[in-house]
Amino acid sequence: MEDSSEAVVRLVFQLAVILIVAKLGGEICERFLKVPPVLGELGAGILIGPFALGGIDIAGLGPLFEELAHTSDGEEGFQLPISLSLWSIAQVGAIVLLFSAGLETDLRQFVRYAGPASIVAIGGAAVPFVLGDVITVAFGYADGFTDPVALFVGAIFTATSIGITVRVLADLRRLDTPEGVTILAAAVLDDVLGILVLTVILAIALEGDISLSSTGLIAFKALGFWLALTGIGILLSKRISDLFNRFQVSGASLGLALGLAFLASALAESVGLAMIIGAFSIGLALSGTDLAHRLEEPLRGVYAALIPIFFAVMGMLVDVSDLGAVWEFGLAATALAIVGKVLGSAIPALFTGFNAIGAWRIGIGMLPRGEVALIMAGIGVGAGVISSDLFNVAIIVTIATTVLAPVILSRSFKEGVSGRRSSRKIEETEGSHNG
Repeated sequence: MEDSSEAVVRLVFQLAVILIVAKLGGEICERFLKVPPVLGELGAGILIGPFALGGIDIAGLGPLFEELAHTSDGEEGFQLPISLSLWSIAQVGAIVLLFSAGLETDLRQFVRYAGPASIVAIGGAAVPFVLGDVITVAFGYADGFTDPVALFVGAIFTATSIGITVRVLADLRRLDTPEGVTILAAAVLDDVLGILVLTVILAIALEGDISLSSTGLIAFKALGFWLALTGIGILLSKRISDLFNRFQVSGASLGLALGLAFLASALAESVGLAMIIGAFSIGLALSGTDLAHRLEEPLRGVYAALIPIFFAVMGMLVDVSDLGAVWEFGLAATALAIVGKVLGSAIPALFTGFNAIGAWRIGIGMLPRGEVALIMAGIGVGAGVISSDLFNVAIIVTIATTVLAPVILSRSFKEGVSGRRSSRKIEETEGSHNG
């Protein structure tokens, strides 16, 4: 009983330190450095993690973060340099993050711009995936192009940060422009594609089977589950909203909605999919209901408390002493991640009515990897598919693209030049959007 009590006290103390330092890091980044606060939270995790200050024995009390948790029972693989309890709390934060992203997505806009956005999303996912796979093999981290390690890195390259791009476009008041809506819809589809690809690769890695038939079956199951869960959620969304609204106890809607998100996440995991795809699907299904509007304010508090823990814990997995060993690969991977995402998204945009300027804006808007790449990399580490070296490379790519994208995207809109090929098309698009 005493050991259990000590473990709880230790966990609470760790959470206290994480929240305080993560919020300080986020404040510094947003107020003084003018970059997304996620970078401050990630940096805070690196600073206080077990490979930095968190691994130092202070005043004989022992290191703050020193526990190791095996990622799988009885199997060799990457070990988490933090307690299993802290890792689990971070995964809850990831579920809340993707559930919130789904709720904030305008389902009608999503469907309206699904055509051009799908083309942009496919290009923005396929090109980075291939480049990520190739460079992993070229640097000797995988034995071949079908090696699950190379495929997993390719999947991480497909990610696009919805939150970061939306924040920049909202600040510029360009969220409802043709470029803004296309970026938003394409980013959502990009992440769905990335998560589905990740799910297939994860299943292949765990089953050790790369046959075409098994891969097709896994992909069909993943896509089928996502469509079924989202479709059923949309059909029942109004009834769910009305039902939750009948509860009179304080906070009932928030608690029930989070319970539904956790249930969907558990179902996704039980059929071999990533938990986050279940959370996002339910959020997307409920996005057009009154429930989504009622959850906006109370969910913001949960978001503010749990999400910094997730990003900080992701930072704790970075071994700063190993960054030098992967720096060359990290720079090369970052360059290809940038080129692949920009060209993969911009070139298809040229065939959907955008001119070179509009295509450039879309390509840059799709660039930041942010939280989604970290979630994917965290899943890979947790499953023992990728090593700590490759996780560090994912961190380098995430930081570089997250810093560059807001700066370049802001400048691309400052001239006020139209991104469409003709003013008539712009007026038609904007007119239908406003109508």
